[in-house]
Amino acid sequence: MTFPPPAIRILLALLVVIAAAVDIRQRRIPNWLTLSGVVLAIALNTFLYELDGLWLACKGLGLAFAVYFALYLLRGMGAGDVKLMAAVGATAGPLNWLGILVLTSVAGALAGLALVAIKGRMRSTFRNLYLILMSLRRGRAPYQDHPEIDVGSAEGVRLPHAVMIALGTLGFLAAGAIWAPR
Repeated sequence: MTFPPPAIRILLALLVVIAAAVDIRQRRIPNWLTLSGVVLAIALNTFLYELDGLWLACKGLGLAFAVYFALYLLRGMGAGDVKLMAAVGATAGPLNWLGILVLTSVAGALAGLALVAIKGRMRSTFRNLYLILMSLRRGRAPYQDHPEIDVGSAEGVRLPHAVMIALGTLGFLAAGAIWAPR
């Protein structure tokens, strides 16, 4: 895993900060942002690394899309989140995207725990986690057995995931700026 050059870092930061701001305000991530992010990522990686850059961007896009699309199919993620992470993957490449995924997951878990604790919903959250695991164990999507678990359910506690993606990406960029070899 190599730390991306400045142009890639700037594109990543702009993409996730804009997405987070829009997600906070509108509770959605616009297609114009994710599509332009993918196009710019592919173009920039191709410009910087030629055919290797095109391949890097395509692998990052494919990996990010596959992982997040699986979560979307289980109704644990919105479509905008899938497209945003695909754009982040196309920009960062597959190995860097995995680092971003880990940091995004940690940020989401901590923020989610804080949110359900503040709302007094810890018991129901752990019950829902149990229900999710039991549904998956039976080979069924959790929302089929328990519609209240669906990310679109009005009963659920909502967290703008683009903010978590921004925190994970910016954390990755900050860590790389500190620890990447010069």
